[in-house]
Amino acid sequence: MSRLLQAAEVAHCFIEGDNLDQVFPAPPDDPVRERISEANLRAVWANYRALGQTRLVYTNTAAVLSKPWMNRALGGGARFIGALLTASDATAAERLAKREVGGGLGWHIERSRIAADWLERSAPSWVTRVSTDGVSAVELAQRLVALTGWMS
Repeated sequence: MSRLLQAAEVAHCFIEGDNLDQVFPAPPDDPVRERISEANLRAVWANYRALGQTRLVYTNTAAVLSKPWMNRALGGGARFIGALLTASDATAAERLAKREVGGGLGWHIERSRIAADWLERSAPSWVTRVSTDGVSAVELAQRLVALTGWMS
């Protein structure tokens, strides 16, 4: 997404949400690391805003469930465009098999299936479901950028 936006000269910033909560052990009062994620997003966003940024591409598996704390971190009043990337069980298993080099493939496949079911049930209605089956990374990025309306 970022490369497409850059090519179109659309100002934006990009944050990989997994980088906001990488602390071990988790703070005792924040076992799911939501407060540390919020504090770190607030700090990074403040720096981007100081540069004049108004658009953020934020990626994280469960980000579509994080709107309240993300809105607080971004200063309130943010307009969210959520996308839940989906894949069939067969596609997910195929992708995991390419990635998993140890003996835990079965565990990863089951964990992925459980997470996909949970996200599908839990993601709010404003979140767009986007199938990734048979879609290239470039085509997927194009679909996601189109959701933003930033290229219009």
